[in-house]
Amino acid sequence: MAESLKIRTKDFAVRVIKLYGSLPATVEAQVIGKQILRSGTSVGAHYREAQHAKSDADFISKIEGALQELEETTYWLELLEEIEVFERAKIAPLQAETKELTAIFVSIAKKVKSRS
Repeated sequence: MAESLKIRTKDFAVRVIKLYGSLPATVEAQVIGKQILRSGTSVGAHYREAQHAKSDADFISKIEGALQELEETTYWLELLEEIEVFERAKIAPLQAETKELTAIFVSIAKKVKSRS
């Protein structure tokens, strides 16, 4: 699971980078784009840091960091949708992946917390 999640979070980051690259040059889109670029690419970084955690508490902290970045990414995707930068169909797959990753990270955090 750990290796497949490393790949999945990296793929997520690549998708976010490509989304950013396809944004129009408007000030609004670029401001939101830079935010989503930062938060969306941080998810995998937090997960990789968690793989080298010194304790369960450290692991949970890093997983919860990934969850915060996913929540922020969700917010920026919602804004892109609201200001109609893209058709909903273009953003929907990334929104779905954000929700799935969130569910996975919540599950991981709960499992580790339950054994502590």
